[in-house]
Amino acid sequence: MSNALKLFELAGADAAVRFSPYCWRARLALAHKGLPVETIPWRFTEKEAIAVSGQGKVPVLIDGERCVYDSWAIAEYLEAAYPDRPSLFGSPEARALARFVNCWTREAIHPALGRIIAPGLPAILAEKDRAYFVSSREARFGVSLAALAERRDESLAALRRALAPLRGALADQPYLAGAAPNYADHIVFGAFQWARVASPVEILAADDSAIAAWRERMLDAYGGLARRAPRAV
Repeated sequence: MSNALKLFELAGADAAVRFSPYCWRARLALAHKGLPVETIPWRFTEKEAIAVSGQGKVPVLIDGERCVYDSWAIAEYLEAAYPDRPSLFGSPEARALARFVNCWTREAIHPALGRIIAPGLPAILAEKDRAYFVSSREARFGVSLAALAERRDESLAALRRALAPLRGALADQPYLAGAAPNYADHIVFGAFQWARVASPVEILAADDSAIAAWRERMLDAYGGLARRAPRAV
C-alpha cells in the first residue's frame, strides 16, 4: 500500500469533466476514507493507459503495486486495506445490503437513466470516442440515439417510477444508510452525479422533495466534492 493513490476516471473532451457513475462511487469512497488521490482523465479509446489492469474499463485504482478495477471491488479493497479509516459499510450486514443496492442501481436505475442521458453524450466526448460510444450504446439499447431522444419524456417518467424505493426510504431518514452516508449512498448518488455533470436534463419532478433534499446533502458531503465538479453543460 502507498499514499500515492491514483484513480483513472472517465473524462469528456474537457479533461476536467468526469461523468462516470462508477468512477464517482470510487471518488466518494476515497473521500469517505479520507484518502488523498491523484485522479487521471481517461477516455473510452485509451485502453492502453489501463492495460496493467488486464481489462478495458474504469475506474481503475493504483495503490503502490496494487491495481484494482471495478467500483465494488475498489470499495472492498479500500475497506480491507485501510481498516483504520472510516468504514464504507459499517457492518457485514450493511455491506450485504449495499450489495443489493449495487445490483438494483445497475439493473434498474442505470438503464433507465442511460436512455435519457445517452443521446446528449456524444457532444461532450472527445472526438476519438464518439463513434465507439454511439455504436456501443445503440447496440446496448437496441435503438438509435436519435430514437432515444424522441422518447425522452417517456423515459423520464419510467425513471421516476423506478426511483420509488429510493423515495420511500428517504422519506423518513436523511441517507440510505441512516444518519450519515455510506457506500450505499455513494452507489445511488453516482447515478445522480452522472446526470448532473453530463446532461442539462432535470431528472427529478419538481415535487420529488425527499430525493432532491438527499441529492443536495450528497452534493455537500465530503467538503462539497461533488458540487465542485465541473459540468459539461
